[in-house]
Amino acid sequence: MTIPLLQLDGLCAGYGHVEVLHGVSLSVPEGTTVAIVGPNGAGKTTLMGAVMGVLPRRGGAVRYLGEQAGATEALVAAGAVLVPEQRALFADMSVEDNLLLGFYPRRRAGERDAGPGMREVFAIFPHLHSRRRQLAGTLSGGERQMLALGRALMSRPRLLLLDEPTLGLAPMIVREIYRVLIDLRRRGLSMLLVEQNVRAALQVSDYGYVLEMGEVVAEGPSPDLAHDPRILETYLGLRRRDACG
Repeated sequence: MTIPLLQLDGLCAGYGHVEVLHGVSLSVPEGTTVAIVGPNGAGKTTLMGAVMGVLPRRGGAVRYLGEQAGATEALVAAGAVLVPEQRALFADMSVEDNLLLGFYPRRRAGERDAGPGMREVFAIFPHLHSRRRQLAGTLSGGERQMLALGRALMSRPRLLLLDEPTLGLAPMIVREIYRVLIDLRRRGLSMLLVEQNVRAALQVSDYGYVLEMGEVVAEGPSPDLAHDPRILETYLGLRRRDACG
């Protein structure tokens, strides 16, 4: 039996005295894209923080590569990289220097040449190449998201965790981000994708989990969820047709 790249078993987490996640279980097999969808307040961002060790895990288990997941730094060193909802860029540093920060885990592992990774990121996001000397704080929202994703790719991740990568972006930029995600999926990069855009998330993923009030209420292959009448009605606003059509 193949061990999943990431496995959550009964994960509980929250803030202060408030528990947000109540026994969440899911898995990300190697080479797949898994989507977590659900409304605001469902606990999606909390889940990402708990997986990466940014938030304390109150119960259950998080296993990465078959082992109990450690602290954030250990996970990053092992190839799990989070692109947070807030993007967390260094506004007073250039695009190029922000990308070089993403290379830091590879440098710690003994690599010295960031050039190949930089060229690959610029091939994926040509717009960033023309902005490479520009301060990150002067970029548009779409450009900042491209930079945040590019910085994550500089570490050559084994698992890429994406928290609301299209939140607040113009439709044209949303299409560009999803074009990149589709290409990364074709290359076999494992991804855990958190999104409110249910339709788009299920189109680019292999398997999906629906999160509500901190609990998984539905799961299945993404094409099946995308055609599930309850999912269509609840999350896409499409009413089921009755027997008379």
